[in-house]
Amino acid sequence: MAMIVTGAFDIPGATIEEALGTVFGVVVRSQGLGGNIMAQLRSLGGGEIHEYTRLLEDTRRQAIDRMLENAKAMNADAVIAMRFDSSEIGNTMTEVVAYGTAVRLRK
Repeated sequence: MAMIVTGAFDIPGATIEEALGTVFGVVVRSQGLGGNIMAQLRSLGGGEIHEYTRLLEDTRRQAIDRMLENAKAMNADAVIAMRFDSSEIGNTMTEVVAYGTAVRLRK
């Protein structure tokens, strides 16, 4: 069964029995020289930069997967108040963090 992940502070129809603590997944990625060159060229014309969109989508998915691994290690049933944070490291790397509160639900 898939773990419930929500940005809300509760889960409709469920009772939170215990908050287990904060869980997170961190990923640091670099586009690479070829991708950066293509993105820079694309940025001259304006519009969406597909190379960066794909990079961030993949990175967010991986951050969520890592967060869920941490929640499973705590024997959580769900993660509530899930959020993302991101920042640049230098000019070539992006850090993405998925975090939330691991909870156990009343059975």
